[in-house]
Amino acid sequence: MIEVRVENLVKKFGSVTALSNINFTVNPGEIFFLLGPSGCGKTTLLRTIAGFYTPDSGKILFGGDDVTNLPPHERKTGMVFQSYALWPHMSVAENVAFGLHQMKVTKADIETRVKEALASVHMEKYGNRKPGELSGGQQQRVALARALVVRPRCLLMDEPLSNLDAQLRYYMRLEIKRICKEHGLTTIYVTHDQKEALSMADRMAVLSEGQIQQIGNPLEVYKRPRTEFVADFIGVTNIVEGKIIRCAAGEALVQTEIGEFLGVLANPNNELSPGAHVKLSIRPEVFKLSDVPVEENCLSGSIGRATYYGEVAHYRFLTGNNKRLKISELNPRHLGESQRDHLYAWVDSEDVVVLED
Repeated sequence: MIEVRVENLVKKFGSVTALSNINFTVNPGEIFFLLGPSGCGKTTLLRTIAGFYTPDSGKILFGGDDVTNLPPHERKTGMVFQSYALWPHMSVAENVAFGLHQMKVTKADIETRVKEALASVHMEKYGNRKPGELSGGQQQRVALARALVVRPRCLLMDEPLSNLDAQLRYYMRLEIKRICKEHGLTTIYVTHDQKEALSMADRMAVLSEGQIQQIGNPLEVYKRPRTEFVADFIGVTNIVEGKIIRCAAGEALVQTEIGEFLGVLANPNNELSPGAHVKLSIRPEVFKLSDVPVEENCLSGSIGRATYYGEVAHYRFLTGNNKRLKISELNPRHLGESQRDHLYAWVDSEDVVVLED
């Protein structure tokens, strides 16, 4: 296990700045996600850490060693690609052993380490098969075994599950997390899939346009987004504009077009002045529906449209002044009430996040 530290990293392609002043630390044995939409710079960042790109400025340190200018093969990382990148003419065992041959490992050690690597991904019975004889999930396991067999200091994964169907992605998330933790691997994992990151990461960095918007564990990033971009990108949210009425001790009372809301500041260290323009982020699932009003953070309205998914229903809630909100209800009890007036929706203040505009 090693610590990976990125300091003031800048990467340009011509006149385009792909990465701008990137700073973060990955703790030893941590699964750290780089998350963001297409074109945000996450794959460029991963490839720069791997050594495929040379940064214009900044440093990359593995366990305190400066590896910024080292070629990929000298960084002792394992890389798992989106495309698997398996040799079709080689057997599974030969694919896994490929890196060991390049490292001049003895034949006896190669045989032992290949068996161990295949066993760790539950593929020990498939060593003689060709990649074309395997399912997508099995091919991904082989790619993972090939990365593990070289005993990397750091494991780098570039959207490894994007080619798999939904059910197999779910299963492979569990397997990859198990393998990384069992081997104590410091892992940096790129994805645009929010659920993948939320379910697997110890911590994550959310990127937009080559800059880090927020770093935190999944609960922090989801429940306490620091910016409108993070709130809107991670999951689903309602963004409501308003102005500060009062602000103190990390809380603010905000006047909006659908009523007053008490919420918590996204940045609790800042105190906002009365009249300051802000935006509220309120997740659909934090609303509660009721036949009677409550005193705080409550509004009246009706269900304009409902979409039923069995365990959950998603509603378009129409407020009294005809504004629309997204509300989700687990174990739905208010289906078929679209014609009913004066249904109440309310939310706890700790679930209302006040974002600086």
